[in-house]
Formats: sequence, structure tokens, C-alpha cells
Amino acid sequence: MITGPGAWIGSEIQRDESWIHRLDAAAIEEIDAALAHVTRAGARIPFTAEVFPLPCFAAELDNILDEIERGRGFVLVRGVPRARYTDAHCELLYWGLGAHLGTPVSQNARGHLLGHVRDEGRIHADPSARGYQTNERMDFHTDMLPVDVLGLFCLRAAKSGGASKLVSALTIHNVLREERPDLLEALYGMFHVDWRGEEPPGERPWFRLPMFSERDGQVSCRINSLPYYDSAARHGEQYRPTAIQREALEAVQEIANRPELMLTMDFQEGDVQLINNHILLHAREAYEDHPEPGRERHLLRMWIAVSDDRRRPLADSVAGRYRWVHEGGIPVKAGAATTG
Repeated sequence: MITGPGAWIGSEIQRDESWIHRLDAAAIEEIDAALAHVTRAGARIPFTAEVFPLPCFAAELDNILDEIERGRGFVLVRGVPRARYTDAHCELLYWGLGAHLGTPVSQNARGHLLGHVRDEGRIHADPSARGYQTNERMDFHTDMLPVDVLGLFCLRAAKSGGASKLVSALTIHNVLREERPDLLEALYGMFHVDWRGEEPPGERPWFRLPMFSERDGQVSCRINSLPYYDSAARHGEQYRPTAIQREALEAVQEIANRPELMLTMDFQEGDVQLINNHILLHAREAYEDHPEPGRERHLLRMWIAVSDDRRRPLADSVAGRYRWVHEGGIPVKAGAATTG
């Protein structure tokens, strides 16, 4: 049985809101001053934390990182006065906060360090699409690379839907150990996952790794969205999940969707969600956009690598894949669009 703050139960913390870090007036004043500083300097993304000085609030961000790495694994930062900033200012502000947590890395073959999560008119059934490019429901998953921290900044909320859901992968591990230890054992085996067209040059179009692994007594998880396993079979039937692997993946989704285990949050504009990509699974409800151009749901995303002394230790079977994080994330691919 895994114990500790990371193995939480959603129904026990849904309403206590201790996971919400509310910015006070002093923090907002510092963020405003840092934004003014970076604007005067004419700095462009990417810039380092030194260019976005936070004399006191930096210590709060360090405590937030500690909660992400050693606590529950997530924090929602609330109170950024979104209405007073342009979209461009929000990008600078969000980047500055992220730079104090670690090093943002490329999220896709377009080389995006600051990504845009919005409906691009794509669907999950397209094997070259990634879930964040759709407005469809996304099942519980970790993000593609074993990057340490996932960050989302809400620029604009949807007309309806789009709620964010989190669940502890450590709690799922505990449930499987009690209810289906055979499926838990299967999840420690090797699975094939589709790169969906974003494999680095020279890499195979699929990759192979376990869904659960352990290092130094700490369990980590690499569950992907179900379509990523199914579309791996387009590279050969031998890459399709076996019957027990498919049953195990579906069991993870069933457990993750139990109302008493998950936590749900609706984003307010200006919210910053930060989660540990090794011990949490996240999902999203389908959403509907406002019909007016410029009012569409729009989140800014960062994949943040934290220092080696702060991040979770990873098993050799996963650590080999972490080299892409060390090298700056998913490499830019020739012919990939660079905008968006």
C-alpha cells in the first residue's frame, strides 16, 4: 500500500480548497513589477527567471514546487488579475512564473515552449492529432514525455464544459493491488505507444515503456490516452495491446473515473494549474466554444523540467526516455508548423 500525501482521495479534498494557492496583494504587486521589468527590457520568450524578478514571491513558488514534488502533486494558483493584461502580457507573466519553477521544454514537433491548448478542429480518431488540439473529452493520462511539471494558464474559458479532472495514480495503484493484482502486474510490463507523428529524427514512430515503474521505493506512472495505444497498431499488429494489457488500461480508466477518487476543477481566467506528471493523471471534459471569434477557450501550456535534485527518481526503463527532457523536449521536425 502506497501512503503519503500523493496517494489522495478526491472526495476527501474536493471542498477543503487547501490545494488552491490564492495570491495576495503583495504577490500581485511583485508580479506586476516583474512584468513591467521584462516589458521594459524588451525580453522575449524564452527568458530566464532573473529577467522576471520576484524578490519575495519566488520563495512561495519554491514552496509550491515542493508541494508538487513531495506533497499532493498539484496546486492551483488563483488570483492573477487576467482582465488587466493583454494576451501577450499573460504569456510573459506565465513564462516568468514557470521559469522560477524550472526549465520549460518543447512540447511538440513544432518546437513550442509555450503551447496553446485550443480547438484546432481536429479529432482523436486522426492518428496524427493530439488531444489538446480537439474540443473532445480527453481520458485520464499523463503527457507524452516524462517531463516533471505540467502547467496550464487559463487565458479564456469555454462557453460550457472543459472541466479539468485529476486523480492520483498512486491511489489507482493501491486500488489495483487490492482489486486486480494481475492487472497491476501487467501494467509493470512493456507497452507500445504511438508517437503520433512527433517522433524525433531517427526514432521509431512508436515507443516502448511500462505504465507503472519504481525507483528508490517511489512509484511513477506513464499512462497515456487510450487512442495512443490503439494507433500504435498502424505500425504493425505486434504493437497492439494484448488482451490483458487492454483490460488493464480500461481498468485504470474505470478506477480513475470513480467519482469518489477524482477531483474536479473549473478554470477561472487567470488560473494557473501545476501538476506532477509522474504521479497524477489528468483528464478534461468536452467543451463548447463561444461562437464569437476571439472568445474561444484558450489555455497556455508549459512542460517544465525541474532540477535533478528536486525531481522524482525514475526507473531505468523510463529514465532513458527522460533524456529527451534533458535535451530540451521534443525536437523540432522539418516541415512542422511553427505557429499556433
